[in-house]
Amino acid sequence: MKDIAQRESTINLDSREEAFLIFGMRDQFLREIRTALGLQVTGRGDHIILKGTDEQITQGERVFTIIRQTLRQHGTLQAEDVRAALETVVGGIEGRVAPIQTEKAEGGPGPSKWVRARTEGQGRYVQAMRENDIVLCVGPAGTGKTWLAVGMAVSLLRQGMVKKIVLVRPAVEAGEKLGFLPGDIAAKVNPYLRPLFDALNDMMDPEQVKKYSENDIIEIAPLAYMRGRTLNQAAIILDEGQNTTVQQMKMFLTRMGNGSKIIVTGDLTQIDLPPGTRCGMADAVQRLQNIDKVGIVHLEKSDIVRHPLVQKIINAYEALPGG
Repeated sequence: MKDIAQRESTINLDSREEAFLIFGMRDQFLREIRTALGLQVTGRGDHIILKGTDEQITQGERVFTIIRQTLRQHGTLQAEDVRAALETVVGGIEGRVAPIQTEKAEGGPGPSKWVRARTEGQGRYVQAMRENDIVLCVGPAGTGKTWLAVGMAVSLLRQGMVKKIVLVRPAVEAGEKLGFLPGDIAAKVNPYLRPLFDALNDMMDPEQVKKYSENDIIEIAPLAYMRGRTLNQAAIILDEGQNTTVQQMKMFLTRMGNGSKIIVTGDLTQIDLPPGTRCGMADAVQRLQNIDKVGIVHLEKSDIVRHPLVQKIINAYEALPGG
């Protein structure tokens, strides 16, 4: 039987410091990539040598491209980042679902920033956001619902396809009335929108986020203050949609104006509404499933991309009564 041709490729890194972070402690990241791809991976100084078939080399180069971009964006590299890169390339998601570009360096040396689907479910979610004007995404914690929604909103803003981003969240989780919290509306609702701002600050320069907020290009709005408005050419994200009533969800969805995109995210296992109150998101998923340009995506535990312990914690709570 004829041997499959092998070839060699060298990846030159920017520095010994970058090499140290990409190799991992005692080369643990290189070993994980080697095992997953069946590829010979050797780290020497500030470069990486790959040996294998054409397909293996191509996959290896793509994995290292992704983890180098992750390192540049976040300054660190975790084991889950390496696993996510491997899942993206080996699972074929990358070839079928184009990443979301959230920032491109203009005239400078900095790298572009990308948000990638890491699982099959996330790939369906990204495609749904590209193809539909309204998307409802249901899934457990850690599946990237909010992260990908913010990435899409930032991308649309960067491309000039929308003129503003509107972040909305029902303020019911803490059991406090907004009126009793100190400060203006922005200050009152800010604690509820912290996850959205964390994602924004990861994808954009924090000073740019601050400037956009001051100029109303990024707007924060409690759900209660959306009534009576029409939002044109806006990317509108409603986070924690499971905590809306049927009437609140209807009111929110009908705020949509020309050229806008609405993304609603929520976890139907974490509803904080008063007992006996029908969940607006569950109702909308049922009512809107056959309407053109409305996408409904269900993410599962297999789509969790946070620390591996998150999935185990969710399993533990589901296994016993009261979880």
